[in-house]
Amino acid sequence: MDLSARDTSEVGGGSGWVSCGITLRREGQQLTVASSDQVAAAVDEVQYAHESGPCLQALDTGRVINAPDLTVEDRWPAYTARALTYGVASSLSLPLVVEGQVLGAMNLYAGRAHAFDAAARRATAAGLAAQAAATLTVVLRQAHQVDLTKSLQATLVSRSVIDQAIGVLMGQQRCSAEEAFALLRAASQHRNRKLRDVAADLVASISGHSPQPGRYTPPS
Repeated sequence: MDLSARDTSEVGGGSGWVSCGITLRREGQQLTVASSDQVAAAVDEVQYAHESGPCLQALDTGRVINAPDLTVEDRWPAYTARALTYGVASSLSLPLVVEGQVLGAMNLYAGRAHAFDAAARRATAAGLAAQAAATLTVVLRQAHQVDLTKSLQATLVSRSVIDQAIGVLMGQQRCSAEEAFALLRAASQHRNRKLRDVAADLVASISGHSPQPGRYTPPS
């Protein structure tokens, strides 16, 4: 996800800047997957380290968390003290909801207090968060499809090796395919080895080299 960068040298020298970070939570761990600059990434990390802050609260509650003035904020003292040293005066954290689950948060940090109080600005931020959530939905679906494709590929490749071994046994034992498969399965159980490995050994013992798995061509 591409976020527009700003010059971090503005920190402490101006109050009009806004930084943005995108946080994802996977298996109980938080990770900044995109940020507009080093300030956003650093302030995100402060929250992860202290296990406290507006981003984590947005993740835990699924609600928008506004921190309009960090100089008087008392909800996350450890985080607030460090955020102020980076020049952050206010922040807004919006949950990223994918298929009913809060999987991440978009964090906006500003160099002046009350930067996100105006209704129009908050609505714009909510729109950006919705776009980020939509993008995240597509990315996660693509990743899931890749996992399924890899699993199917592995299954079909293993099946190709087993079919070769069945053919060898049918020729040796003059038996049916069902009987050959039963022999392979019995050998697998007796040797406490995977069926595919037993099949590969059998084919290699006859041909003198490892079996060549069939190729998997994903559907277009």
